[in-house]
Amino acid sequence: MTAPKISFVSLGCPKALVDSERIITQLRAEGYELSKSHDGADAVIVNTCGFLDSAKAESLDAIGKALKENGKVIVTGCMGAEPGEILAAHPQVAAITGPQAYESVMNAVHQAVPPVRNSFLDLVPDHGIKLTPKHYAYLKISEGCNNRCTFCIIPKLRGDLVSRPVDEVLREGEKLIKAGVKEVLVISQDTSAYGLDLAYAERPWQDRTIRTKFVDLARELGSLGAWVRLHYVYPYPHVDDVIPLMAEGLVLPYLDIPFQHASPKVLKAMKRPGNQEKTLDRIRAWRDVCPDLAIRSTFIVGFPGETDEDFELLLDWIKEAKLERVGAFQYEPVKGAVSNDLGLPQVPADVKQHRYDRFMATQQAISAAKLKSKVGKRIKVIIDEPGPTVSKGRSQWDAPEIDGAVHVGSRRPLRAGDIVTVKVERADAYDLFGMAV
Repeated sequence: MTAPKISFVSLGCPKALVDSERIITQLRAEGYELSKSHDGADAVIVNTCGFLDSAKAESLDAIGKALKENGKVIVTGCMGAEPGEILAAHPQVAAITGPQAYESVMNAVHQAVPPVRNSFLDLVPDHGIKLTPKHYAYLKISEGCNNRCTFCIIPKLRGDLVSRPVDEVLREGEKLIKAGVKEVLVISQDTSAYGLDLAYAERPWQDRTIRTKFVDLARELGSLGAWVRLHYVYPYPHVDDVIPLMAEGLVLPYLDIPFQHASPKVLKAMKRPGNQEKTLDRIRAWRDVCPDLAIRSTFIVGFPGETDEDFELLLDWIKEAKLERVGAFQYEPVKGAVSNDLGLPQVPADVKQHRYDRFMATQQAISAAKLKSKVGKRIKVIIDEPGPTVSKGRSQWDAPEIDGAVHVGSRRPLRAGDIVTVKVERADAYDLFGMAV
């Protein structure tokens, strides 16, 4: 009997991508095949994003397209936590479940398309099905978040912090690396809070016990032999403990910290955690310990109540902080976010755009200078896209899809996942160019 086919759409952040990987792994374990197109599939699963109105619009668009091309659509993900908007736009969807609701998704699939058991189809790799290239993978260490940032509805959608036991995370990391993964990207909503909900409980691992704590996890993952990259880290005091691991080479010298702003007044209105008033001092101390450290961050311009003075303070802050990689967003009201009800004046759209343009121009100059300082140096690069004479890769200071690239000329063929030494010959505002040596 032919295996039923499921078409899959995964939208949103890397955390949602990991949810998609788990669902797809279960689908394959139960004998379902994946279809590359909606047309001809027995059903479609759309994993939605519900963080911003623009993301909701993209999700509704994907659902509408799936309904038009297929007709049997199961919706999951963050937007599914509040199904009203989905049903208002697309009342004919077969089922709606919230984020992380793997069992509910599978129950909906079973209702729509009963599985066909086949022992030849039930073979799934030990590390599960991954949607990333074979040489890197996201490793999600917790769900949810205890913070209550006023612009964010993630805790409402995904709940409070729930950490995975450290031995379970390490086993998954070990399986990934044994399967050929060269770079593990650690993700969660608040990575540095990992283990707080478990009171940092000790768990048996190999011949010893390990605390369920950020620094212990980073150290153990770093000892498994792959690149380890840390994302979504809040600058709590204990983050200082991880910096020496970067200086030792156990963990990549890279921190993804969403600072969001620099004005104490705006940070207070945002309800940001992490004692951010002394952040510049912390960054200087980190770089003293690990001079190679690269910091990536995101910022919001035009938050309600942001004045010209607040924005100028932010510009002065990034000029002093000199962060390696920065992204910015213009504030967008999110339905259900507390920031909508703070009673603060909205920043006009043209002012937001002007501030955004100034912010990005300022950061571009910083980024260009940082990259120019790499010219003449030899750096390690992981290859993402091999080419006949020029391949595209990333340095230890660049995460996939969000940071810059290194364009590598080579006289020998390179493969995806190769880690090569490259002599940097030139730089632009975002990328490096060089030759493999």
